[in-house]
Amino acid sequence: MKKRNLPLTYLPKIQPVIDGHCRQTIRKGRKFHVGDWVRFYLWEGKPYRSKRKTITVYFELDTVQDIIISPFGFGFEISDAISWNHPIARLISKLDGIVPPTGEALRDILMSKNKIPPFGIEGQIIRW
Repeated sequence: MKKRNLPLTYLPKIQPVIDGHCRQTIRKGRKFHVGDWVRFYLWEGKPYRSKRKTITVYFELDTVQDIIISPFGFGFEISDAISWNHPIARLISKLDGIVPPTGEALRDILMSKNKIPPFGIEGQIIRW
């Protein structure tokens, strides 16, 4: 069980996370496990060159789903990818606080914040 501090950089998601309405985030890599604790912070200025402001208490992760994220969709394996216009992608987008809550908007945000090659990267949907 680890405690982790995570930045929030997607502006429409910040207040819903603080208010407890958004309880999900998608992160690249495979470092999270059920039972880990996360809290969120904002950068007060330029990322990595300014102070951090903690904006939430620690939350215990109750769900961690390993996924593959690609420009074409996401899923448990690249061969089983769910396209970004699929209803499940819209649901994941809504749970993630994306505005508008569409799979395509989620894809655009994930790709703007991460380098995602055509063959995809490992990621996780984490919920608390």
